[in-house]
Amino acid sequence: MHRLTTLLFAFTVILSLCHQSYGQPQNIVLFLIDDLGWMDLGCQGSTYYQTPNIDKLAAEGVRFTDAYAACAVCSPTRASILTGKYPARLLLTDWLPSGRWKPSSKLIEGRKIRGLPLEERTLAEVLRDAGYQTIHIGKWHLGSEPFCLPQHHGFDINIAGNAHGAPGQYFFPYQGDWSIPTTSRRATWNVLPNGKPGEYLTSRLTNEAVNIIKKSDNTPFFLYFPHYGVHTPLEAPEELTKKYERTPQHQQQGKPVYAAMVESIDHSVGRVLDALKSAGKTNDTVIIFTSDNGGFYKATSNAPLRANKGAYYEGGIRVPLIIKWPGLSKPGRVIHEPVITNDLYPTCLAAAGLSMIPHQHIDGENLTPLLHETETLLRNSLFWHFPHYNKHPSSHPSSVIRKGHWKLIESFDPETVELYNLAEDLGETCNLANDEAKRRDSLLGELEAWRQTVGAERMVPNPNFESE
Repeated sequence: MHRLTTLLFAFTVILSLCHQSYGQPQNIVLFLIDDLGWMDLGCQGSTYYQTPNIDKLAAEGVRFTDAYAACAVCSPTRASILTGKYPARLLLTDWLPSGRWKPSSKLIEGRKIRGLPLEERTLAEVLRDAGYQTIHIGKWHLGSEPFCLPQHHGFDINIAGNAHGAPGQYFFPYQGDWSIPTTSRRATWNVLPNGKPGEYLTSRLTNEAVNIIKKSDNTPFFLYFPHYGVHTPLEAPEELTKKYERTPQHQQQGKPVYAAMVESIDHSVGRVLDALKSAGKTNDTVIIFTSDNGGFYKATSNAPLRANKGAYYEGGIRVPLIIKWPGLSKPGRVIHEPVITNDLYPTCLAAAGLSMIPHQHIDGENLTPLLHETETLLRNSLFWHFPHYNKHPSSHPSSVIRKGHWKLIESFDPETVELYNLAEDLGETCNLANDEAKRRDSLLGELEAWRQTVGAERMVPNPNFESE
């Protein structure tokens, strides 16, 4: 009897530990950095940017080498995180409120919506309904009043989130003057209504996050922390900028002021991690760190990746991704499986011990099997669709598919097809579309089938276009 009691007790303990790792509510902190490039971290290989806190997070968690943003510009990626869907399925495929199309363009841009639809059951809504406190701090950029702000999409607390994609300035009063696309009007705004002279936005937002963590009780929380940094305007504390100015120019990966902004983000991550430790929540918190698109060409170099934010070469869509999941992620592991920001929705559900909602996060995969080393993902391909023009270099209206190591880009203007073997040509320097015609045509067929499945908006010829 004693032996049976002992065995039952041991079994109960094991079940309890398993439940704690997979089922019991876990706090979730999701850092989304704006315009942070794939190579802009020490753990990613940079010798210029100093990111010791983020590097430590990678050493204690799992780092993904082949992680992608759902779009090469910001708003659609943010929508994919909160819905688990491809931007093309949402018809939210460009930054908001975008208006780049010109009447003289060869093609007429596809339709796009102007805010995150209320019909979507966001990640924040699901977690709130499960008893989580849901907190948004930072950049929103998914619509405006009267129904498209964070508080309309499941967040109990919204600090600094509004329609704008950047602060007017990074120092208080954070005010700016903004040209309204497709109109001759301008708007004045600031992201926070109060503060004090000299206050730096990245630090201020971090203060808000730290204070909330300090005041937290036993209620699980979802802290969605989409920083405005390191988006333009390029501004940082003077003493930090001078630190990077002392590096010889030929050794600089990007502008010194941008490097200072990156280090400020690193300080933010470190302070949040310290706050979690002080509150005794380190072992109960899943931490996710990623970026919304590739690095901006005027700020940083994405080499060895080709191109930059706005483009559908690797430099525009491949991003850092780090996940620290206590009890699940083996410290220091590196995963090479291709993943995308759509995957964060079901992964966060798993962190909360909630059932999957496949009809909502239809385009996302739960990443816990990869973290647990139990199996690979079921899907074979990733997709992108951008039926728009923009002013970023190397950017064209296009659709993209990645399958295994192969990546195909179908550009609509100019009409081109490019095919790259990323395992052998990470910099996308050798177009194999003619050499691998059978593979090219197969991928084109799969890409077209996907566009039909998700209802991707098509570009059409412009009747007013006159070729030169």
